[in-house]
Amino acid sequence: MPGNPRTGRPYIRLTRAQRALGLPCWICGRDIDYTLTGLDAQRSKWAFTLDHAVPITRGGSLLDPANARSAHRRCNSQRGNRIQAHQPQARASRRW
Repeated sequence: MPGNPRTGRPYIRLTRAQRALGLPCWICGRDIDYTLTGLDAQRSKWAFTLDHAVPITRGGSLLDPANARSAHRRCNSQRGNRIQAHQPQARASRRW
């Protein structure tokens, strides 16, 4: 019986490579706090997670670098397994 593929070397390498790029969240466009690690990263909604453009449950590849995206934990969770990422609407400027 094979182990969890998300704890294997190929997945860890993919995660490290994506983290090293230092890209903003592909869902909301804001910067990701890449300094968070360990328990801090598990607790923070703004920490890095590896997201997949085409979710695994929809036939996306777990290990394909072309399917890997950097995302906030919060954004990744809210997106779920939808194909399209929610595109934030432009906020109207306030008039004082």
